[in-house]
Amino acid sequence: MPRLSLNRGGPLAPTAPRRSALGQSAQGQTPASATSPGLDTAENQAPINGSSQQPLRLRGTRARAAMQQALPKPLLSTGGARRQGRRNPARLQQQSVSGAAGGAQVQSGRGRSGKARPAAATPEQIKAVQAKAVQARINQARSEKARAEQANIAQPVITQPVNSGRWRASTASLGKAPVNTTASGPAQLKPSRGSASLSATHSPNSSASPCHPLTDLAVNARLQDYDNSVKLAFDRIVPVLKELSALQHEANFVQIAQQLALAELGYELPLPILETAWVSQLDMRTLFAWCVFQSYEQTSANFFDHDPLAGMPDTQAAISFNQFLLDCGFHLLDVTPCADGRLAHAIAYALRLPYSSVRRRPHAGALFDVENTVNRWVKTEHKRYREALPNAAHEDTRYLKVVLYHFSSKDPHHEGCAAHGSDDNQAASCGLHRLRDFQQAVENSFCCGASVDLLLIGLDTDTDALRVHVPGMDGTTHLDRWLAVADVYAATCSLAASEARQHIEELVRDAAASSPDPGMVKLIARLIENNISQIDYVRQFHGGSYSDASHAERFIGVGIGFKEIHLRNLTYFAYMDTVEEGAADLDVGVKIFKGLNVSRGLPVPVVVRFDYHGQVPGARERAIRNCQRVQAAIENRYADLFEQGLLHALLTIRDQDGHVAAEAVGSTITFASQGGH
Repeated sequence: MPRLSLNRGGPLAPTAPRRSALGQSAQGQTPASATSPGLDTAENQAPINGSSQQPLRLRGTRARAAMQQALPKPLLSTGGARRQGRRNPARLQQQSVSGAAGGAQVQSGRGRSGKARPAAATPEQIKAVQAKAVQARINQARSEKARAEQANIAQPVITQPVNSGRWRASTASLGKAPVNTTASGPAQLKPSRGSASLSATHSPNSSASPCHPLTDLAVNARLQDYDNSVKLAFDRIVPVLKELSALQHEANFVQIAQQLALAELGYELPLPILETAWVSQLDMRTLFAWCVFQSYEQTSANFFDHDPLAGMPDTQAAISFNQFLLDCGFHLLDVTPCADGRLAHAIAYALRLPYSSVRRRPHAGALFDVENTVNRWVKTEHKRYREALPNAAHEDTRYLKVVLYHFSSKDPHHEGCAAHGSDDNQAASCGLHRLRDFQQAVENSFCCGASVDLLLIGLDTDTDALRVHVPGMDGTTHLDRWLAVADVYAATCSLAASEARQHIEELVRDAAASSPDPGMVKLIARLIENNISQIDYVRQFHGGSYSDASHAERFIGVGIGFKEIHLRNLTYFAYMDTVEEGAADLDVGVKIFKGLNVSRGLPVPVVVRFDYHGQVPGARERAIRNCQRVQAAIENRYADLFEQGLLHALLTIRDQDGHVAAEAVGSTITFASQGGH
């Protein structure tokens, strides 16, 4: 095996910020000729042949071809006619008329050169041309959507791992190295001589690039398909609204808008907004929020109806992992990641665990509520005692509490955890301190040796590579000592799968703070193996690191629930029973969305969620009241945003006793609509 040693890890050079903000305008003060907030229009383009109508902004070669075929030839170049009309408008009163058959033209005037001028298009012809172009765009969208569904969003997939000469370690270098325990400060594994560095040996998105022998390529492809399909549903909203902005004063705008929305988004838009477009500008802020909420409801329904992550309790993956967890000596895995949307995929992607097998409660900075966590521990132990689930209370297993903090390898001083000021050391230190508070609370409150096990893990939000602070059997954990999965990858990529697994367990034991627990070693080795697949996932589909290194969430999730959200940068979580107790989490989320949305004139979309037990009388009604209470508190706390139409909320509930989708029960968008908003 390659000999490895722990050393001090250093960050990569920071990268420049990626986003740029568009201008914003105040609601209700936009003149009829101005653009809608955050959306582009074609108002500055010259009208066709003097028409007062706005020209249609076309997208795609088919739509442009349709316009060129439908236009009379004189319209294909109208600059000269415009200039002549400005010089002498009377000359344009004598124009030719296109023949109805055979394309014959009747000449009615001559230019300065003595040549006959062709006829100009009438307003009716322009409308017909625009209608054809819109229909071509709709047909194109439908065709593209159908092809994407048939192709299942094809992605590059490597059929088998390839071990090139650069990856193969020499026989002499195989072996186990002692752990360097004398180095001070943060420590990482250093690849041994003969193993290439992680970033230098992969060319992203190339089928010739080798993957690790433990990488599950089929699962990688499935996860990428799901990620694409969900995020595209949200990312298509703004382009569609931009097209509607350019068309809103057409006579048949409502029909065109609904056809375009159905083709591009998969649902119709609310009529109360569309039908008033002829009076004033479209209310783009409300329309944007409504589309985000509709896309969320579709995502929730698809998750519970089709189980795209294959993580339901009765799946083979969940049953197998539950048994594996018990074999390791743990009866429950409780994970608290940071509420940052860049960690929303931590369970199903970075750790590759069945979502039904993990209790997940995100909090800003991963700083979970100790009292609430103790209450959940009590419920878990009570269920073991009363129902022997997941195992009997007398069996020697433990409750494992995990904190998942995060850092950035590309820009550590700006793109780290916002709750800790992008200070990686503080994020890890606060997480460990909160873990120890929880452990002490259990030990002080209950007798008979009651206790819990603790685990601290860091996640690089640029590459999804983990670093694990391996604890000792006596509960000790070192903040300045961890096992970096990126280096484990490089050290084992040239080995056979069985040899790689064996060596990973050896590395885990060597990296422990003290003599490790065998069950903990076995579990951490499995998590590392799963994370190796995620490292290759980021390489295959994102070029080795995510392009959206900063925040790019689509909405804020507030309340308790969101079992269906497992995608990176889709949702910022703010778990709470009341806004007062979760104010810190929510304030961070609103601050993030002021940069993402408000800076472009778009609202902050907030989905309020409370799950309930359908078997408990009155639970549904109480969940609805909780949603309404939180909505009122949000409107009061962020009154300035709410009054400007820059914050909208959707109220949802879900019966957690069944595998059912979220149910919308109210919204700040007050008009009646088919989607229930």
